[in-house]
Amino acid sequence: MPAGPSRALPDFPWDSLTAARNRAAQHPGGVVDLSIGTPVDDTPGVLRAALAEAADAPGYPTALGTAALRTAAAGWLRRRLGVQVADPVGADPSVIPTVGSKELVALLPTLLGLQGSATTVVVPEVAYPTYEVGAVLAGLAVRRADTLPADAAGISLVWLNSPGNPHGRVLTDDELRAWVAWGRAHDVPVVADECYITLGWDVAPRSILHPAVAGEDHTGLLAVHSLSKQSTAAGYRGGLLSGDPALVRRVWEVRRHLGLLVPGPVQAAMAAAFDDDAHVDAQRERYRGRRERLAAAVRAAGMRIDHSEAGLYLWATRDEDCWGTIDRLAALGIVVAPGSFYGPAGARHVRLALTATDERIVAAVERLTA
Repeated sequence: MPAGPSRALPDFPWDSLTAARNRAAQHPGGVVDLSIGTPVDDTPGVLRAALAEAADAPGYPTALGTAALRTAAAGWLRRRLGVQVADPVGADPSVIPTVGSKELVALLPTLLGLQGSATTVVVPEVAYPTYEVGAVLAGLAVRRADTLPADAAGISLVWLNSPGNPHGRVLTDDELRAWVAWGRAHDVPVVADECYITLGWDVAPRSILHPAVAGEDHTGLLAVHSLSKQSTAAGYRGGLLSGDPALVRRVWEVRRHLGLLVPGPVQAAMAAAFDDDAHVDAQRERYRGRRERLAAAVRAAGMRIDHSEAGLYLWATRDEDCWGTIDRLAALGIVVAPGSFYGPAGARHVRLALTATDERIVAAVERLTA
C-alpha cells in the first residue's frame, strides 16, 4: 500500500452499500435509488446551447475564468443572494470558477498553504465526508463541532455548510455572524459551502457573504457554490469560489500552477446559467413536488424527519441504528444513504435524496405506504 496521506483516508463510503443494493435489486418493481444526490433531469437548453456554441476551443482556458463568466457569477450573487463582491474582473479576483465544488473542498486546505502546519480543520458535527478528506490530504487534524470552539489554538480553517448535507439544516443569521466574528477575532478563515442555497423550503438560507452577516467587506470569508444541483449540470463540473480577494487570489495562484482549469466551453455554459433564473426556478419546483410526496410517505411509514428545511435530502430516523433502517428499506427495493457516512452523530439517521425521476419517487411512495 502506498505511503503518504492516502493511507489515512477513510474507506470510500458508497462501497459499503453493495449488499443493500443487491437486496434492493431483487424487488420485482426494480430499485429506487435515493442514496446518491445525482441529478437525473435534463440539463437545461440554455446551458447546452452555450456549451455547443463554444465548442471550438483550441486554446487553453485560464484558471481565473473569463470576464464574461466572472461578471455573470457576480450578477447572480447580487441578484439571487444579495451579495456584492469586490470588482469581479479587477486585478484582485473575488470570484473564480472551479472544477465542480468537490475538488475545491478536497483541496482547499492545500490551496491555502495549510499542509504540514500541524493544525486543525473544524468541520460540522454531521458533515459531507470530503471536508475531512481535504484535511487528511493536507496532513491536518479534524475537529467536529457545531458550536464555537472555546480555544482557537491550532485551528487554521473552519468549514460551515448551510444548507447542510446530509441533514438540510440552515444556520441562522446569528449563528453565521457568530462564526464570522470568531474567525476574524482569531484570524482563521471561515468557509461556507452553500451549494444548496437556492433550495430553501421552510426557511430562506442566507449566504455568509451577505452584508447582514459579513458586514461591509468579506475579510476572512469564502463561499462555495455549484451548478450541479440548481442547474442539473453535475456532469459539467462547474463550481464557484467567491469572497475575500486575498484568499481567492491565494487559491487562484496555486490552481493555475496545478492546471486546475475549467474547460472553456463549460465556462461559457456557466456564464449562461448564472445569467438565467428561469431554469433554476423550474427545477426547484420539480424538487418541491418530489419532496412533498416523499416526505409524506416517509412519515406514513413511521419515520421521523429531522431538520430538512432546505436542500435535496430528507434526514430521517426510526430511532434505531441506521443500518437496520437500510435493511428495512432495501427489502422494499429502496436504497438510501446511512447517516454514519457523515459522522458518528448521524448513526441513527438515513438520508433520502430527492434526485430521482417522478416515476421512481412515485414507486417509493407506493412501497412506503403499502
